[in-house]
Amino acid sequence: MNNIIRLLSTTDLHGTIYPYSYADNKPRDYGLARLGTMIKQLRDENTVLLDNGDTLGGSPLTFHHYMELSDQENPMSICMRELKYDYINIGNHGFNYGYNTLKQFLDDTKAVCLTANVLCNGEPVGREYDIKEIAGKKVAFFAVTTHLVPTWEKPENIEGVEFPDAFETAKRIVEKIRKEENPDYIVCLYHGGFEKDPVTGIAGEKPTGENQGYRMVKEIEGIDVMICGHQHRVYCGTVDGVAYTEGDYCGTYLSCIEINTETDEITPKLLKADRQPDPEIMALAEKEEQRTQKWLDSPLGTTDMDLVVHDEFDCRYHKSQLATLINMIQLEKTGADISGTPIFYRAPGIDSEITMRGVISTYMFPNTLVIKKIDGRILKQYLEKSAEFWSVKNGKVIINPLMDYPNIQYHNYDMLDGVEYTIDVNQPAGSRIVSLTRNGVPVRDDDTFTLAVNNYRASGGGDFDMISNAETVTEIPDSNVDTIARYILKHKNISFEPSDNIRIIPENNE
Repeated sequence: MNNIIRLLSTTDLHGTIYPYSYADNKPRDYGLARLGTMIKQLRDENTVLLDNGDTLGGSPLTFHHYMELSDQENPMSICMRELKYDYINIGNHGFNYGYNTLKQFLDDTKAVCLTANVLCNGEPVGREYDIKEIAGKKVAFFAVTTHLVPTWEKPENIEGVEFPDAFETAKRIVEKIRKEENPDYIVCLYHGGFEKDPVTGIAGEKPTGENQGYRMVKEIEGIDVMICGHQHRVYCGTVDGVAYTEGDYCGTYLSCIEINTETDEITPKLLKADRQPDPEIMALAEKEEQRTQKWLDSPLGTTDMDLVVHDEFDCRYHKSQLATLINMIQLEKTGADISGTPIFYRAPGIDSEITMRGVISTYMFPNTLVIKKIDGRILKQYLEKSAEFWSVKNGKVIINPLMDYPNIQYHNYDMLDGVEYTIDVNQPAGSRIVSLTRNGVPVRDDDTFTLAVNNYRASGGGDFDMISNAETVTEIPDSNVDTIARYILKHKNISFEPSDNIRIIPENNE
């Protein structure tokens, strides 16, 4: 008899089935089709297949699906059902299209939804835990989700939904399982990550409660396996007898944890998605994929501006006119005085022939717009927080290493239009905005403005608490991608006076 229990898990797939980039259609080592090949090769009678959340949103395929084909079954649930997932957890992005959409998706996968800390109208959305007899052993599975979902999600998408504290819930569930079930092994699926490096214990972020994996491993007795996600990081190892993995995003890795039931040795591995994609999985979503590709290549307009992101550093240091365009669109849409936007990591930008592919590959998140009422004091706090993106090395401005590790945070550098300002990176964080004017007039602390930002920033995402605490004037339900596309369709040829309103010093010698 096979004495190995094999736990295969995916996390943060973000609607990624096909093994290529939608920005340029070039092959990439990721996607559920590649993982499907490995899953089929590795599966035996003692294998359990799990998903750790954030499955629905994040790719043009699923974005197009919910814009144009929302009455049809999501291609992700079709493929996951084909792969016969046993359990599925809920991620924070699962609510991007509303609770009813999430519930339908969960039902369609035919997998058991595990969630101990997501309640709707007081009732659990899924099972608190489940027990499986595998290889003669009793294995308990449970799942929790980062409880900060309300911090980021639109209220109407989580109406009636509660998120009790993930750590406290996990502790309660483990104690309950041990008392009532007496299992041989306990497996935790956590759609959250490690607030500290699991090996060194060094904090990688502020203790907001968003990620509690380290604390769970250290303080909850009885967990044997911890499968994390949410942060889009890569972790794999064993600490204090607990095997753990965190497998990046978009299906870059398959988590494979093997339990030897004779020795009780638990071996965690992350398997790179470099196999040939499974043709059966590819075929399941082919028709919708073709529609998506056609939609992505549909023309919207033209531009004579350079809106391509040539370099991750330079597009922020010298403020790409792509940021100016997005701010122009947000200002026209909202009528606000000031607009702020990031350029997302690996955004390709927009070519001279503008298509939906360029727009959606550049603005890749399902954000909406929020208008906030702020004063000059809050505005300066906002800019100071954003200015923490930079650092100085050998007399030259560089990207703060904390923005690269332990996870990429380029989305937390906003560039504003409607004001002019200077960032002196030689100064300590919190004192870097050495000049701030609007139309050439110095901004005073008691000046008031309306500010347009995306809903992630409006909710305080990225530790921008000064924005979340500011009064909300109104929220605009249209997706930002739709807003950008409609603007381009309306104006056809995109041409404007470049805005060079941000100065960063020291000025690097070119």
